[in-house]
Amino acid sequence: MRDTLVACIEKLAEEDKKVLLLTGDHGGALWGNFRENFPEQYINVGIAEQNMVGVAAGLSRLGFRPFVYALSAFVPVRVLEQMKLDVCHDNLPVVFLGDGAGFVYSHLGTSHQSTEDIAVTRVIPNLSIFSPADKVEMNNSLNLAYTSKSPVYLRIGKSDVGDIHEDNLSFNLGDLINLKEGSGKIHFIATGSMVKSAIELIKEFPEAGLSSAPSLKPINSNEIIKICNNNEVVFTLEEHSILGGLGSIVAEISSLESPVHLCRIGVNDRFSELCGTYHYLLKEHKLDIDSIKGQITKFLNNRI
Repeated sequence: MRDTLVACIEKLAEEDKKVLLLTGDHGGALWGNFRENFPEQYINVGIAEQNMVGVAAGLSRLGFRPFVYALSAFVPVRVLEQMKLDVCHDNLPVVFLGDGAGFVYSHLGTSHQSTEDIAVTRVIPNLSIFSPADKVEMNNSLNLAYTSKSPVYLRIGKSDVGDIHEDNLSFNLGDLINLKEGSGKIHFIATGSMVKSAIELIKEFPEAGLSSAPSLKPINSNEIIKICNNNEVVFTLEEHSILGGLGSIVAEISSLESPVHLCRIGVNDRFSELCGTYHYLLKEHKLDIDSIKGQITKFLNNRI
């Protein structure tokens, strides 16, 4: 997925000299070719992420199209005030690229793990949020972000969980992508890395339907309501806190229109206790396949 990120931004930079890439002194290996091929369109602001957002805001006012890249623990979490006041308040077309969302930077501890970024960004006016699940969703999300006249946060999670879609897929801002029709009993709505997990889970729950949610803000409320009205139970899956993320979005929408049973599967209200591999942390937070399967089974036994 990161290769697609780089290729897409390189293509945009080649076609539009107003496209600029700003980094906070990381992603050196990732952006090596970009730095070499587009030296006039690359700015390393240094370890000064808050200042970087201000620079991006100023450049956008001059007609440039800044893409601001950092770890998602820093952009958006560290720079939230600057995003809100410098960019979103004046509705400037800056694209924020938050890499390593969730538990990707597992060994670096809580300071580099980002499980609250959707929650803190979705309440900021004018800011759209994308959470692609694979390279196809990434490419489409970036193109939508580029054509947007408003600020965008693009959340980048685990990059090597595998492809999900055919290359010819496209979606519009707010769309859910239907991956499998269900029997009307169970439906999964997943985003980011958890879409791949949901694909594995429906092998155990073959009656279940599945939708991917690459666009979290805006999101098509009518599609959410339709899913909730047509199913007895809806499960949301995300590598993010259950507070304020995809599960909260679906709960807010469905509470007004549908009596569906909803189970939010994600990170509970806690920090990681130990450091370890990415897969270890998924297990610690009960987001590995076996743990999710257990949560689903328990919820179904208690509700149906």
